[in-house]
Amino acid sequence: MDIIAFDSHKRYTLSLVEDREGRVLTEARIPHTRGAVKEFLQQFTPGSTVAVETIGSWYWILDEIVEAGMRPALVHARKAKLMMGMINKTDRLDAHGLNRLQRNGTLPEVWIPPAELRDKRDLGRTRMVFSNMRTKIKNRIHSVLSKYALHDFGKVSDIFGKRNRDQLKQRVDELPPQTRFTTHCLLDELDSVQGKISVFEDRMKEVYAETPEIKILRTIPGIGFLLAVVIANELGDISRFASPASLASYAGTTPRVHASGGKVRYGPLRSDVNHYLQWAFAEAANSICVNHKRCPDRHASRLYTRIRKRRGHFKAIGAVMRHLAEATYHVLSKMEPYREPTTKAASPRKA
Repeated sequence: MDIIAFDSHKRYTLSLVEDREGRVLTEARIPHTRGAVKEFLQQFTPGSTVAVETIGSWYWILDEIVEAGMRPALVHARKAKLMMGMINKTDRLDAHGLNRLQRNGTLPEVWIPPAELRDKRDLGRTRMVFSNMRTKIKNRIHSVLSKYALHDFGKVSDIFGKRNRDQLKQRVDELPPQTRFTTHCLLDELDSVQGKISVFEDRMKEVYAETPEIKILRTIPGIGFLLAVVIANELGDISRFASPASLASYAGTTPRVHASGGKVRYGPLRSDVNHYLQWAFAEAANSICVNHKRCPDRHASRLYTRIRKRRGHFKAIGAVMRHLAEATYHVLSKMEPYREPTTKAASPRKA
């Protein structure tokens, strides 16, 4: 079998083909045109492994690798760089490093979702894009109203709700002329974005059946049908995670840790994670935060309240996110509904 590595970029891929002893057989630059990858690979031994780092356009590259009769290996880019241990960086060095990891049997591969799942994922991911746009527009409007001391709406929880839209427009009409014009444009854009989100939600309800996994996920606090769909699609096969901590790390709910000399310091959440899954757990955690007074006996509500008193709101949200991620591992592994954790009574000390 040949050993093949791709160092892919936006418009081209550098391919390095070596034998088992590390001798270079072929080095080529493949343009990113449909069919070029397949045509290049067909000259080599069928069944050979082709290592490809995770980049933004890996979908079609992997499809052509499969069509050429090869086995694609999607590589965790950050882990591979650390394992290569190279100071200098060139395309050729990166490809050679991937081949070296293949020969050593230490290539850090990641799970490749099926083509159908990759296609369906785009619904939830694009809905998240529009959801972020909605949040930015709302924050901008809040900021404008605060500049002119028009932000006080009493005990209203959502100034953008249908019941409060007339009151909101009255406040906007009190703004100076140009600011009033821009804010009305923001409100129109907000309605447009909200309409697109509704279209995506209706489409997701049509496309996705309520599978046993989705039903189980919906038993977890803060997770409804749409978030359950996103979580199920982003996780894929739960057996690929070794433990709850592994899933929590993949979902971006664990902080960076620096422990040295008996001192432990926790930093921000990691960046090399599944951001769509992280967003889903953040949405669920914020839902719990908003409603924690309605369900004070719920474990997640008590966790949020306890951490918030000591560490503040954002740390508390992070703790709830991690609990939800670990709970997801347990319910999907056992295919059992979520159960509230029970606190074990402390055993009496021996005299």
